[in-house]
Amino acid sequence: MTQPPSDEQIDSLIRTALEEDLGPGDITTRSILADNRVKQAEVLAKEAMVLCGVGIFRRVFSILDPAAEFPEAIGCDGDEIAAGERILTVRAGCIALLEGERTALNILQRLSGISTLTRKFVQQAKPVVVLDTRKTTPGLRVFEKYAVKCGGGMNHRFGLFDAVLIKDNHIKAAGGITEAVARVRNKLGSEKTVEVETTNIEEVAEALAAGVDIIMLDNMPTELIRQAVKLVCGKVKIEISGSISLERLEELARSGADYVSVGALTHSAPAVDISMDILD
Repeated sequence: MTQPPSDEQIDSLIRTALEEDLGPGDITTRSILADNRVKQAEVLAKEAMVLCGVGIFRRVFSILDPAAEFPEAIGCDGDEIAAGERILTVRAGCIALLEGERTALNILQRLSGISTLTRKFVQQAKPVVVLDTRKTTPGLRVFEKYAVKCGGGMNHRFGLFDAVLIKDNHIKAAGGITEAVARVRNKLGSEKTVEVETTNIEEVAEALAAGVDIIMLDNMPTELIRQAVKLVCGKVKIEISGSISLERLEELARSGADYVSVGALTHSAPAVDISMDILD
């Protein structure tokens, strides 16, 4: 399971984002404001959402203004927020508010978008467990997988190092499922969970005979999934993957599978709409 982002990871993300946005300086703000008088801003949800990234949002302004305060914080990561609800308020120097606004909102909107979409999939898929994938934004995986957890999903492997997933190209390179599994077991023993991707009933049977821990049913029609579940008969875990939509989840939830993995949670989640307004 993915650990929440560390303080070091959060600060590294924020500093990279601020450097990208500010460059040598915010020429608009610095031209308009001669002083950094303290102002208060409120952050509002413009649509219903599952919140994620509140602590990172706050940290943006603490970096820009160490005296920043947050007098009202209503929402926490994982909370369901209604449209129009105040998420939090921030009190800081006006320059800091203006220079950090876009960076803070970008992160909060992106992560909350992932959490919100994940929650929809989780609710639709019950009792099947929703997994994420490695289809993440480079450099942001720990944050995006954290957002999946905030939405109620479960993390699949974090990277290529923490679990074995034998995919179609591995199978082709090894000359078959049986040989690929044998090589992995010979190298790693029972140290790591071994999962194999399959595309038809014959491959499911071969994977089952090879003694894998999880069988992935990749891009299979529903009827073939039912056949695979019947063949496996609870001997190993089953994961459904490929072209998973909210509309299809209703039938997949009754398939008897254990997991459904959804790349769209991280590669296609739309950012939610959040605003930040400085108060007079």
